[in-house]
Order: sequence, then C-alpha cells, then structure tokens
Amino acid sequence: MCVACGCGSDAVTLSGPDAAQASQGAHSHSHESVPHDGAHHHGHAHGHSHTHSDAHAHSHDPGEPAQPQHSHAPGLDARRMVEIEQNILAKNDGFAAQNRVRLAADGIFALNLLAGPGAGKTTLLVETLKALAGRVPAAVIEGDQQTANDAERIRAVGFPAVQINTGKGCHLDAHMVGHAMDRLPLPAGGVLFIENVGNLVCPAAFDLGEDKRITLLSVTEGEDKPLKYPDIFQGADLVLLTKADLLPHLDVDFDAIAGNVARINPTARLITVSARSGVGFAEWLAWLEGARRTRLEELARAAEQRAQALRGVVHTAAE
Repeated sequence: MCVACGCGSDAVTLSGPDAAQASQGAHSHSHESVPHDGAHHHGHAHGHSHTHSDAHAHSHDPGEPAQPQHSHAPGLDARRMVEIEQNILAKNDGFAAQNRVRLAADGIFALNLLAGPGAGKTTLLVETLKALAGRVPAAVIEGDQQTANDAERIRAVGFPAVQINTGKGCHLDAHMVGHAMDRLPLPAGGVLFIENVGNLVCPAAFDLGEDKRITLLSVTEGEDKPLKYPDIFQGADLVLLTKADLLPHLDVDFDAIAGNVARINPTARLITVSARSGVGFAEWLAWLEGARRTRLEELARAAEQRAQALRGVVHTAAE
C-alpha cells in the first residue's frame, strides 16, 4: 500500500489475450512486484525532464530532507520517506529498462498516454487505430482501476489489447506493463500504446519503458490545469488538446490554455484535436508517424554501430 497517495498493487489483475496467444519470444523478467509500502517518488530519470516547482515543498525541522506536501505518512519520518521513495524509483526504473530493451529489440515504438479521467484517451485511441488499420501494426495496454470497458473498445476495432486493473492503484508501473507485454502479440516494427490510469498526478512519476509521453488535456478542463498539475505536462513530448469541437460552446480561453502549457513545458508540441469531428487528426497522425520513423532510424543506426564494432573485434582477433 502506498502511504503517500493511497494506492496499492495487491489487487492488480490483467485480462486480455491468453499468454499462449502472445508473441513467441517470451519476455524474461523478475516477477517480484514493485513495493508499494511507501511514497511515490514524483520524478524519474528516463530522459524526460520532471522539475518540480517550489510549491511542492514545505518546511521541516533543520537537517531533515524536504518532502512533497502530499507525502505525509504517519509513523514515518522524512528520512525514511526519502529512502522508501528512492527504493521504489530504482526498482521501477529497473523494470522500465527491461521493457525498453525488449521493445527496442522488436523495433516497437511505445507511447505512454497520460491524462485525467474523461479527457478522451480511449476515444482518441479508437479513432487513431482505425486510421492505422492495414498500414501500421499496433497493440494496446489499458490501465484502469476497474472494468475492462476500454480494452473491449479497442478489441472491437480489431486490435489486441490487455486490460490492467490496478484496484486501488492510481497509476501503472513498469512491472505491470512488463507482465501485460507477456500477454500481447507485440507488433514488431509497429506501435504499442499504453493508456495510463486517468489521473493527473501519480502516473507522471513512473517510467514504463516508453519512447514518448503524450499528455491529453480536454478543453472542458479549463485553462489552469497545466499550472495546477505541472508534473504531468513537464514530462510530455506532445500535448494533445482534445474535444476541440466543443470550443464554440464553452467559456474557455484557448490562448490561455496554450500559454499555460508553454509556460510549464516550452519544448512540447501542442496539437488541438477532435476525435469526433476529425479536427487536427491529420497533424496528430503525421506526428505519430514521424516520431515512429525517427525511432526506427535510431534503432537501425544503433544496430549498425554494434555490427561494425563486432566486425572490428573479429578482424582484430583474426590478425
């Protein structure tokens, strides 16, 4: 049980394609679960910047390390909290590294989709998969506390999906994703979409082994969400402003939303989309294909460099 945010991994379940139906290359990883007996470390080191504002800190007795406001845990002092957070982070990052190696070996481009509940993640995925059908292989990992509703929506359009139900858990972690990958026919050279649990806080802290992070924000959520929940935007490679078809009916300032996103993350691209009307969808799909192509090129160059190094070793040995 996570003493900071109240989540736990004791009731996690997976549903979807039977493991026997998954890809033949079985993934070997430790089945020791990530501990949830301590606070989540809201920051990680997989290439995304997750700097935190001073608003997350508060005063402690002299000599005590600072801790986030939300991490009060009865019976644990600040030093113990930091130790637990570091342990959780290190273990999760180990599983994420395993996931990343496995995905790279098959040339799979992995995306972690983050947003609050109701931002339109699943609807966006359904329409995206329809556009990719017959052109780009894909699979989906769905994260929710309960129900398999979202995975069923994905399967209905002809793509494999595994549902992770986290129980009381408020986010996915890399260990859960590794097990879900075992149950999927992973699309070599294709795309793995990971739809995280609807939550604007804790999912930002956990590396899943993804290549890119996408944060969705619906226009119905208002202008100030990037300022209230900065971490989920700071780590994003792309921000999708969803439900754009509703803008004419809302008292919301689009320029203010875009400005607040840029204030928190000046390097992230912002694309305005509507899965219902199709607004912005061509731009979103072009970004997706471009990012996937770039990743495949990076993997090809790395493979060639390894091959050249190996040839050099063999040549030297032969001499």
